[in-house]
Amino acid sequence: MRSSLAVLLLSCATPALAQDACAGSRDLRIVNARIHTMDAKDTILNEIAIQDGKFATGTKLSPCTKTINLRGRTVVPGLIDNHNHIVLFGMRPGHDVRIETASSIAEVQAILRDRAKTLPSGAFITTLGDWNAKQFAEKRAPTLEELDQALPNNPYVMNGSGTITNTLGKKFFESKGVMVNPSGTITGQQFTAALHALRDIQTFDDMKQGTMYAMQYLVSFGLTTSADMGAFTIPGTPDMQGAAESDGVESLNPWTMYDAFMALHREGKMIERLRIYYLSQDTAPDVPILKERMLNAFPGFGDDMLRSTGIGEFAAAWRFQGRGRGAQGPGPSNYETALQMVAKHGWAFQQHTLSLNEDQFTTSTFEKVNAVTPIADLRWSIAHVPKIDLPTLLRLKAIGAGVAVHGWLYLSGTPNNGGPPYRTIVDSGIHVGAGSDAAAVSVFDPWFEIYYMVTGKNAAGELINDKQQLTRQEAIRLYTANNGWFLHEEDKLGTIEGGKLGDLVALNDDYFDPKKVSDEGIKKLKSVLTVVGGQIVYDQLPK
Repeated sequence: MRSSLAVLLLSCATPALAQDACAGSRDLRIVNARIHTMDAKDTILNEIAIQDGKFATGTKLSPCTKTINLRGRTVVPGLIDNHNHIVLFGMRPGHDVRIETASSIAEVQAILRDRAKTLPSGAFITTLGDWNAKQFAEKRAPTLEELDQALPNNPYVMNGSGTITNTLGKKFFESKGVMVNPSGTITGQQFTAALHALRDIQTFDDMKQGTMYAMQYLVSFGLTTSADMGAFTIPGTPDMQGAAESDGVESLNPWTMYDAFMALHREGKMIERLRIYYLSQDTAPDVPILKERMLNAFPGFGDDMLRSTGIGEFAAAWRFQGRGRGAQGPGPSNYETALQMVAKHGWAFQQHTLSLNEDQFTTSTFEKVNAVTPIADLRWSIAHVPKIDLPTLLRLKAIGAGVAVHGWLYLSGTPNNGGPPYRTIVDSGIHVGAGSDAAAVSVFDPWFEIYYMVTGKNAAGELINDKQQLTRQEAIRLYTANNGWFLHEEDKLGTIEGGKLGDLVALNDDYFDPKKVSDEGIKKLKSVLTVVGGQIVYDQLPK
């Protein structure tokens, strides 16, 4: 009787077991596509297989392999952003929504309405950074009344080119003692108070939801890897030993800011790869915070989804006379101490710079460190570089350092305020890759960044970076094949080649054909299928 029952149970279980045999499979076959591998020969394929999460070179496929017919669509490797602040994005209080792609106030309203449809009535919606009024046809921010039209049932605040809230947001902030003008604008230190009021009601579940939303947003454009460059430190954070602090949308607690990502990673819910760079702004001569980080963390520690990669975008408090491109005078006195320590412990490093003076100061320090500990294999770079010149580039190239270019001036730049000098940088032969610096001052959308590289035009359509334009092939290469180098993962990321991680994106149109996608049309590109390690993480293919 028992043996008969066992046979019966086994026979009943077999179909269920068979159904589950391919659960979690990371095996795909992409056919009928125009696959730009971005390898050294710019090979174009019409099909590719991913087996166990990696691109396969053989023809033998597992029984669980799923075939996807892309009907002639253009495919590129998963895009890599070599410098952004996705952790800040995910940790935004409220339910964040990006308006960086809107070209009019009507489009802003449409984006806000769509976001509200996914949330309960009364849920607070925010847009903190990554927009500029010049991107809108009206050349102004929305009014309180226009925000009320879009969000009659949800409080909302937007901060970028000024700060504006709607009626429900105004009621919330005033209940917390924040002064809001009758027009809905919030000025000066009152915005800091408003930000704290939002953070006071934020839960850890909110942080996880925000982080998940941030990843979903990025993979919708085909971004599969983000190199996160940290955050400034919120005043009052314990155990900072005198390090610099800042109170704003770009600030977090450095000890807890990665907790939401770590929780999602443990739960197997990460859909985009995260590479962490630890930001330090020590003021003390012996850089104690940086030292403790490097004594208690390890370069390369983690797995292919989440890994500690480097130090940056600061290793010491970055204090110069003047600000931005006008920064002059000597840099921080503890900077060489910090960088000697970073090199000694074998970390990759990336340094924020906004002026030629900062470029030259950083380069001189790199040279001093290199004389003690060669940095060519450590993947050191300087980032943003809006005013770098050829002599400085050649000095960096001579010691094996690279340059990370970021088009944040797409939003804020003017005809007298463009950069970086992309053409000069690429022609110098130095190793160069691209990213966004997004979360507060730039756009996450890589196609807007690429549009700026190709055209030299800002969000208002003004030509601000003439004679520094790149070809389309050069620009996409900076977002793919060239970026693995910065992460010390060029053997894993950036191209579609056998043995590399199976990350790819199918586009809604053919980026490489100007007859199909005009220069202006580049801004309308997005993913219809994003794959990370053989897993489909975004799918908008016609059914």
